[in-house]
Amino acid sequence: MKRIIPLLILLGIFPDIYVWAMYLDEMSTPFRWLHWLPSAVLLASVAWVNLVSYSKKLLRLFFFLVLCIGIPKVIFATFSCVGNLCGYAAIGDALGLTLSGIALLCFAYGLIWGWRHVVVKRTTIVSADLPDAFDGYRIAQITDIHAGSFAMSTETLRKMVRLANKNHPDVILFTGDLVNTSPYELDPFDNILSSLRAPDGVYSVLGNHDYCCYARRHDADSQLKSLRELIARQKMYGWRLLRNENVVISRGDDEIAIIGVENEGKPPFPAYADLPKAMDGTERCAFRILMSHDPSHWHREILPESDIQLTLSGHTHAAQLKIGHFTPARFVYSEWGGLYKEDDRYLYVSDGIGGTFPFRFGAWPTVEIITLKKKRSSGA
Repeated sequence: MKRIIPLLILLGIFPDIYVWAMYLDEMSTPFRWLHWLPSAVLLASVAWVNLVSYSKKLLRLFFFLVLCIGIPKVIFATFSCVGNLCGYAAIGDALGLTLSGIALLCFAYGLIWGWRHVVVKRTTIVSADLPDAFDGYRIAQITDIHAGSFAMSTETLRKMVRLANKNHPDVILFTGDLVNTSPYELDPFDNILSSLRAPDGVYSVLGNHDYCCYARRHDADSQLKSLRELIARQKMYGWRLLRNENVVISRGDDEIAIIGVENEGKPPFPAYADLPKAMDGTERCAFRILMSHDPSHWHREILPESDIQLTLSGHTHAAQLKIGHFTPARFVYSEWGGLYKEDDRYLYVSDGIGGTFPFRFGAWPTVEIITLKKKRSSGA
């Protein structure tokens, strides 16, 4: 959160000073001082989380204040200020109020209902390398559940499982971030997650949150204990966790490989992937699918050092906010969501299911159904 303190100053100080000076300073009511309260609480919550202790309730309060008060306030103050500078104060105020009201309604929807609105996306990937026996092979990709954020709504993850199973995938691939900070976030969901079913199994990898390194006052021993518990939970669900390893799936004489690496991120995210080790033994497979949580791994190592045809990632959540093709994730990741292709090699980045706090607008919680198709030559 330290990296976003400049943004908090923008969200708090600039619009607060502007609105006070323009509209409240000359008012006689003592209640005008309540104008400063949301920004004071916002900054106090940041200080508490960074200096005292991590708190889910404070984190949710923080995001509520940013989304439903801070950003609408910046929108109003910006348009009002420009209107005053250009000599169109009434137009600036009216436009500012309208747009800030729309933003408030959108963010309120995302906080109350949007994070429960699970959808299915369907994508087809065509490759000449795909063996004939796997033409039409269906993958359900699930990623970034962040179970701790769903404690208020077990029904959301139940719907996720129902939609995944309903689409009858051949295999289910989970690409990391099962929890926020602790494996015990999974307690309400054990029976739900163990209900995921596919003929070729459920395979998973670890995301940065799965190493349980974000809880304050967690030493190395407690982190290792939490990681072991998380691994044990996945085994209990019937999932096969791939930690720099692979599994080969056969259809007659045809084979494809499912490869999984540990998280590979740029600082401050953990980097434990060993791609050569994970690929070992898959040379005989004509088509290989890699699960790597962080999509930045694709350009950093996967493209230059392997010939893997399809990489599946998550991690970005599309910033949990998407309006049309715009998302703040664009400013951080070159590959933030959807399908990317370079020289007949693909990366698919899912928007994921959850996040570190319960909010989604536009970037709805998503179960991905990916169908593999054999590319035929024009003369075939």
